[in-house]
Amino acid sequence: MTFALTDIDHIGIAVDDLDAAVDHYRRTLGVEPTHREQVADQGVEEVLFSAGTSFIQLLGALGPQTPVGRFLAANGPGMHHLAYRVDDIEAALEHLRGEGVRLIDEGGRPGSRGTTIAFLHPRAMDGVLVELVQER
Repeated sequence: MTFALTDIDHIGIAVDDLDAAVDHYRRTLGVEPTHREQVADQGVEEVLFSAGTSFIQLLGALGPQTPVGRFLAANGPGMHHLAYRVDDIEAALEHLRGEGVRLIDEGGRPGSRGTTIAFLHPRAMDGVLVELVQER
């Protein structure tokens, strides 16, 4: 079974101060947020800016022991992950599993904006944390 990436969904950028980062993106890039959501089970608050068919996602940690909180402590602010859109996340995961790709998520789980998401381990993707996103 094969699958195809249909687009870049977003680039996730971890920030220390979400509101300050939103103001900075407004001033410097002339963009306005299109979506803001707290995803408690992932320990993150996100703000999205449209960029063509994709988004820039700013990520603020809800605490130091969350994935983004640990990332910020270890690395400081910066690119956290790259997210690709797929039409069928379960087919994508089945294909990747068959290719021996190390998965963080064995199945899709709820993401922001009503999407279904799954992460691939950075060691399997040349050091990049990759997220797959299926829009509903």
